[in-house]
Amino acid sequence: MDSEDMPDIQSVDAQMVSELRQTSKEAHERGLVAAARWSLDLLRSLTEERRSKPIPKPELVDPTVEQLREEETFELARKFVDEKQHARAVTVLDGLDSDRAVFLRVYCLYIVGEKKALRDWHVMDGVRRQLPTPVNPQIIELYHLIEDATDPWLVFLKALFLFRLSRITEAVECVLLSLASLPWNWSAWTLLGDCIHEPSQLATHLDNIALPAYHPAFQLFLVYMVAALRGTTLSELAVCDALLTSPYFPTSLWIMSLRARVLYSLHKHRDAEDQFDTILAMEPYRIDSLDVFADILFMMDNKEKLAMLSQFFLVLNRDRPEVCYLVGCHYSLRNEHEKAIKHFRRATELDRTFGNAWGMMGMEYIELNNPQAAIESLRRGVDVNPRDFRAWSGLAKAYEMLGMQPYALYYRSKALKLRPDEPDAWEEHSHSLEAVGKLEEALSAMKNALIFTQMAPATSDIRPGQPHPMRMSIALRLSHLFSLTGDHTAAAYHAQSAVREGESGFQMPAMQLMGGPAVPQWGPNDYATYLKALVVCAEHQIRLPMGDWGRAKEYLERVLGGAMGVNYTIDEVTQAKASELLKFVRTKLQMRAASEAARLD
Repeated sequence: MDSEDMPDIQSVDAQMVSELRQTSKEAHERGLVAAARWSLDLLRSLTEERRSKPIPKPELVDPTVEQLREEETFELARKFVDEKQHARAVTVLDGLDSDRAVFLRVYCLYIVGEKKALRDWHVMDGVRRQLPTPVNPQIIELYHLIEDATDPWLVFLKALFLFRLSRITEAVECVLLSLASLPWNWSAWTLLGDCIHEPSQLATHLDNIALPAYHPAFQLFLVYMVAALRGTTLSELAVCDALLTSPYFPTSLWIMSLRARVLYSLHKHRDAEDQFDTILAMEPYRIDSLDVFADILFMMDNKEKLAMLSQFFLVLNRDRPEVCYLVGCHYSLRNEHEKAIKHFRRATELDRTFGNAWGMMGMEYIELNNPQAAIESLRRGVDVNPRDFRAWSGLAKAYEMLGMQPYALYYRSKALKLRPDEPDAWEEHSHSLEAVGKLEEALSAMKNALIFTQMAPATSDIRPGQPHPMRMSIALRLSHLFSLTGDHTAAAYHAQSAVREGESGFQMPAMQLMGGPAVPQWGPNDYATYLKALVVCAEHQIRLPMGDWGRAKEYLERVLGGAMGVNYTIDEVTQAKASELLKFVRTKLQMRAASEAARLD
């Protein structure tokens, strides 16, 4: 990247290095494992030049006997936390009144309460009276213990409790106050992210953050949230590329995984896969963000790599939710839906807040034609993560299966708000609008889908000059909707457009993969759509008063004769319809020819 293209981000200086070290130490002391790991990943990735810059050292003061006793007691409690003996740590910390001791004690009480609430919740599994989420009744009491605290770590803990009590506005105020003093506490940033469900909320909260916009932590959070809200552009990719240069964190695996998320959001699946390959080459046993890699491979239909990674990581650690999710995706691609559900459910048992696992489990139930179970899983998914497009879209599909079209339309609308610039979201919304009889709105939705396909090549795997594969199906659907409204001229026009899109797609130069034979750029599903377009176009030419019957005959013969010379099979319904229409067209043309000959005689 040229220097003039680099985003304006403050370089990492000695003060930031000192803050990172202090934050990682203090986060570890307080049992915030994720925050400590995040800051240590950034520290480890610094160049020697950045790492060794001198900073003023505070004067050391000899501790008193009482301070030594508290330090030793605190370290003992920390050992119990490392061993996950949180109740025992609470007992040891009784009587200690330093801010960090109060934090660890209250946080351990919170963990103990969470575990009990989860156990009680699972006791009700399969019972209709089971609450949507576990309830920890101790949170209010714990909040009152630290309600007046001013220490930034305790203010963060207060924000966590307020969030769990659904007092979101107060939670945001507290987390922003904590971040003003602890800008490298990633747990606080993720908590702030959990309070944000829409782009408008993100813009509002960004304005209230005390850090300048050019601070690296601010930029990392911004990219993280934009990717979560699926609104990424090439600007976010440029920020990741900049932060992976020597003035910042050139070898940070976390930033590399964030870059892969951005690429995935931009539909650059091959580049995202390459990024994860780089990460695993640097650290082969890294499980963090493995669920994102699984999603990428799932979207690419890469069964081989999913199988290989599943086998490797199952041996490494079968009790990590990311590994269970990876294996679930592997079985899902193989259409082994019961096995997929088993592993997705295991992922949710290990981490109840694993929204993607709830969503995928719901989609597997849809594949098994079990909409009731799908709705239960998908609702838990949106409870955990209201930003999950797949869960909202899945709820719409489940209600469509139950014939409850108004509910389906409602959930389609929720999904569309999350991805307003994606053609497939508009197409699905159009189907729901058609189902409730709103044909004009359905047409408008499909026109929007067509517009957004024109924006895709700059930010997706689609190469310059390569037609967007959805343009053909969108044109075909527009033809269908115009037919329903009685505008057969427009219907014929869009059917012809679908044929043109198909011809341009299959006439593109074939790809050469790994030195093997050339293969078409479009696959069997695209070919099936193209054949349907040929049949529909022929049908319109037959129906129109001035229709071109010769073109109809040519298209139908193309369908039955193996169009474009591609070695894909034709489905029976399309074949039967094309055969029936071709017989009709040939008969009519023969009758016309005979009539014309008789007239001339």
